[in-house]
Amino acid sequence: MGARFARVEYSTMNDAPVAELLAGAASGEPTAWNALVEKYSRLVWYVVRGFRLDDAAAADVCQTVWLKLVEHCGRIRDPERLAGWLAVTARNEALRVLKQQDKQTPSSFEFDISDPTTTDLDERLVDDEIERAALRAFSRLSEDDQQLLRLLCVDPPLDYSTISEIIGRPVGSIGPTRQRALERLRRFMTAELGEDPGGGVA
Repeated sequence: MGARFARVEYSTMNDAPVAELLAGAASGEPTAWNALVEKYSRLVWYVVRGFRLDDAAAADVCQTVWLKLVEHCGRIRDPERLAGWLAVTARNEALRVLKQQDKQTPSSFEFDISDPTTTDLDERLVDDEIERAALRAFSRLSEDDQQLLRLLCVDPPLDYSTISEIIGRPVGSIGPTRQRALERLRRFMTAELGEDPGGGVA
Protein backbone atom coordinates (compact mmCIF):
# COMPACT_ATOMS: atom_id res chain seq x y z
CA MET A 1 0.00 0.00 0.00
CA GLY A 2 2.88 2.33 0.68
CA ALA A 3 4.18 1.98 -2.87
CA ARG A 4 0.70 2.59 -4.29
CA PHE A 5 0.30 5.73 -2.19
CA ALA A 6 3.69 6.98 -3.39
CA ARG A 7 2.64 6.56 -7.03
CA VAL A 8 -0.63 8.40 -6.46
CA GLU A 9 1.15 11.16 -4.57
CA TYR A 10 3.69 11.54 -7.36
CA SER A 11 0.98 11.64 -10.02
CA THR A 12 -0.86 14.35 -8.06
CA MET A 13 2.33 16.34 -7.57
CA ASN A 14 3.22 15.94 -11.23
CA ASP A 15 -0.10 17.52 -12.21
CA ALA A 16 0.22 20.35 -9.70
CA PRO A 17 0.60 23.99 -10.87
CA VAL A 18 4.14 25.01 -11.69
CA ALA A 19 4.13 27.56 -8.87
CA GLU A 20 3.43 24.79 -6.36
CA LEU A 21 6.12 22.57 -7.83
CA LEU A 22 8.68 25.37 -7.62
CA ALA A 23 7.69 26.16 -4.06
CA GLY A 24 7.91 22.50 -3.12
CA ALA A 25 11.28 22.08 -4.79
CA ALA A 26 12.58 25.20 -3.06
CA SER A 27 11.55 23.74 0.30
CA GLY A 28 13.29 20.45 -0.46
CA GLU A 29 10.38 18.20 -1.48
CA PRO A 30 11.82 15.42 -3.68
CA THR A 31 8.47 14.65 -5.37
CA ALA A 32 8.11 18.28 -6.43
CA TRP A 33 11.62 18.36 -7.88
CA ASN A 34 11.12 15.02 -9.67
CA ALA A 35 7.89 16.32 -11.17
CA LEU A 36 9.64 19.42 -12.50
CA VAL A 37 12.41 17.36 -14.07
CA GLU A 38 9.94 14.96 -15.67
CA LYS A 39 7.82 17.81 -16.99
CA TYR A 40 10.65 19.83 -18.54
CA SER A 41 13.54 17.44 -19.19
CA ARG A 42 12.64 16.86 -22.84
CA LEU A 43 12.38 20.59 -23.47
CA VAL A 44 15.84 21.22 -21.99
CA TRP A 45 17.35 18.35 -23.98
CA TYR A 46 15.84 19.50 -27.29
CA VAL A 47 17.09 23.05 -26.81
CA VAL A 48 20.59 21.91 -25.91
CA ARG A 49 20.85 19.43 -28.80
CA GLY A 50 19.90 22.22 -31.19
CA PHE A 51 23.36 23.72 -30.63
CA ARG A 52 25.33 20.85 -32.17
CA LEU A 53 26.88 19.56 -28.97
CA ASP A 54 27.95 15.93 -28.70
CA ASP A 55 26.15 13.64 -26.26
CA ALA A 56 28.60 14.11 -23.39
CA ALA A 57 28.69 17.90 -23.67
CA ALA A 58 24.91 18.07 -24.07
CA ALA A 59 24.42 15.97 -20.94
CA ASP A 60 26.78 18.26 -19.00
CA VAL A 61 24.89 21.34 -20.16
CA CYS A 62 21.56 19.78 -19.16
CA GLN A 63 22.94 19.01 -15.72
CA THR A 64 24.14 22.61 -15.39
CA VAL A 65 20.68 23.88 -16.32
CA TRP A 66 19.09 21.79 -13.56
CA LEU A 67 21.70 22.94 -11.07
CA LYS A 68 20.87 26.54 -11.94
CA LEU A 69 17.19 25.80 -11.37
CA VAL A 70 18.06 24.39 -7.95
CA GLU A 71 19.73 27.72 -7.18
CA HIS A 72 16.87 29.84 -8.51
CA CYS A 73 13.69 27.79 -8.04
CA GLY A 74 12.65 29.93 -5.10
CA ARG A 75 13.20 33.15 -7.05
CA ILE A 76 11.41 32.53 -10.37
CA ARG A 77 9.26 35.65 -10.78
CA ASP A 78 6.70 34.17 -13.17
CA PRO A 79 6.31 30.41 -12.60
CA GLU A 80 4.12 30.02 -15.69
CA ARG A 81 7.09 31.12 -17.82
CA LEU A 82 9.40 28.48 -16.36
CA ALA A 83 9.59 26.75 -19.75
CA GLY A 84 10.99 29.93 -21.26
CA TRP A 85 13.41 30.42 -18.37
CA LEU A 86 14.74 26.89 -18.78
CA ALA A 87 14.98 27.21 -22.56
CA VAL A 88 16.92 30.49 -22.41
CA THR A 89 19.18 29.14 -19.66
CA ALA A 90 19.85 26.03 -21.77
CA ARG A 91 20.65 28.23 -24.76
CA ASN A 92 23.09 30.37 -22.79
CA GLU A 93 24.85 27.37 -21.29
CA ALA A 94 25.09 25.61 -24.66
CA LEU A 95 26.61 28.71 -26.25
CA ARG A 96 29.07 29.02 -23.38
CA VAL A 97 30.24 25.44 -23.87
CA LEU A 98 30.48 25.89 -27.64
CA LYS A 99 32.64 28.95 -27.11
CA GLN A 100 34.91 26.98 -24.80
CA GLN A 101 35.20 24.15 -27.28
CA ASP A 102 35.89 26.61 -30.10
CA LYS A 103 34.44 24.14 -32.54
CA GLN A 104 31.09 22.77 -33.62
CA THR A 105 30.09 19.22 -34.39
CA PRO A 106 27.08 18.00 -36.42
CA SER A 107 23.98 17.32 -34.40
CA SER A 108 21.69 14.35 -34.70
CA PHE A 109 17.92 14.40 -34.63
CA GLU A 110 16.29 11.75 -32.50
CA PHE A 111 12.82 10.39 -33.22
CA ASP A 112 10.67 8.77 -30.60
CA ILE A 113 9.87 5.38 -32.14
CA SER A 114 6.99 3.43 -30.66
CA ASP A 115 7.23 -0.27 -29.80
CA PRO A 116 6.78 -2.16 -33.11
CA THR A 117 6.01 -5.54 -31.56
CA THR A 118 2.25 -5.05 -31.74
CA THR A 119 2.16 -4.58 -35.53
CA ASP A 120 2.38 -7.04 -38.39
CA LEU A 121 5.68 -7.50 -40.18
CA ASP A 122 4.51 -5.71 -43.35
CA GLU A 123 3.29 -2.75 -41.31
CA ARG A 124 6.57 -2.62 -39.42
CA LEU A 125 8.55 -2.58 -42.65
CA VAL A 126 6.46 0.30 -43.99
CA ASP A 127 6.71 2.21 -40.71
CA ASP A 128 10.49 1.67 -40.55
CA GLU A 129 10.94 2.95 -44.08
CA ILE A 130 8.83 6.05 -43.34
CA GLU A 131 10.86 6.73 -40.20
CA ARG A 132 14.15 6.36 -42.08
CA ALA A 133 12.85 8.60 -44.85
CA ALA A 134 11.77 11.19 -42.29
CA LEU A 135 15.19 11.11 -40.66
CA ARG A 136 16.94 11.52 -43.99
CA ALA A 137 14.56 14.32 -45.01
CA PHE A 138 15.10 16.16 -41.74
CA SER A 139 18.87 15.86 -42.07
CA ARG A 140 18.67 17.62 -45.45
CA LEU A 141 17.24 20.74 -43.82
CA SER A 142 19.58 23.54 -42.83
CA GLU A 143 20.74 23.60 -39.21
CA ASP A 144 18.63 26.71 -38.62
CA ASP A 145 15.50 24.97 -39.90
CA GLN A 146 16.23 21.90 -37.78
CA GLN A 147 16.68 23.99 -34.65
CA LEU A 148 13.48 25.95 -35.25
CA LEU A 149 11.37 22.83 -35.84
CA ARG A 150 12.80 21.19 -32.72
CA LEU A 151 11.90 24.21 -30.62
CA LEU A 152 8.38 24.33 -32.07
CA CYS A 153 7.82 20.69 -31.15
CA VAL A 154 8.98 20.65 -27.54
CA ASP A 155 6.63 19.85 -24.68
CA PRO A 156 5.72 22.00 -22.80
CA PRO A 157 5.51 24.34 -25.81
CA LEU A 158 7.55 27.53 -25.97
CA ASP A 159 6.01 30.86 -26.92
CA TYR A 160 7.32 32.70 -29.96
CA SER A 161 9.07 35.36 -27.87
CA THR A 162 11.18 32.70 -26.12
CA ILE A 163 11.97 30.95 -29.41
CA SER A 164 12.89 34.34 -30.87
CA GLU A 165 15.37 34.91 -28.05
CA ILE A 166 16.91 31.46 -28.47
CA ILE A 167 17.42 31.57 -32.24
CA GLY A 168 18.04 35.31 -32.56
CA ARG A 169 15.26 36.05 -35.05
CA PRO A 170 12.38 38.56 -34.88
CA VAL A 171 9.15 37.15 -33.48
CA GLY A 172 7.29 38.08 -36.64
CA SER A 173 9.59 35.96 -38.79
CA ILE A 174 9.03 32.69 -36.91
CA GLY A 175 5.64 31.81 -38.42
CA PRO A 176 6.68 32.36 -42.06
CA THR A 177 10.04 30.65 -41.47
CA ARG A 178 8.22 27.69 -39.93
CA GLN A 179 5.98 27.38 -42.97
CA ARG A 180 8.92 27.44 -45.35
CA ALA A 181 10.84 24.88 -43.28
CA LEU A 182 7.83 22.54 -43.21
CA GLU A 183 7.38 22.92 -46.95
CA ARG A 184 11.03 22.01 -47.53
CA LEU A 185 10.67 19.06 -45.17
CA ARG A 186 7.56 17.90 -47.07
CA ARG A 187 9.40 18.10 -50.41
CA PHE A 188 12.43 16.24 -49.04
CA MET A 189 10.15 13.60 -47.49
CA THR A 190 8.36 13.10 -50.80
CA ALA A 191 11.68 12.80 -52.60
CA GLU A 192 13.01 10.30 -50.07
CA LEU A 193 9.94 8.08 -50.28
CA GLY A 194 10.14 8.31 -54.06
CA GLU A 195 13.84 7.37 -53.90
CA ASP A 196 14.77 10.65 -55.56
CA PRO A 197 18.58 10.83 -55.82
CA GLY A 198 18.63 14.62 -55.56
CA GLY A 199 20.16 16.30 -52.54
CA GLY A 200 20.77 19.63 -50.94
CA VAL A 201 18.59 22.24 -49.34
CA ALA A 202 16.17 24.32 -51.37
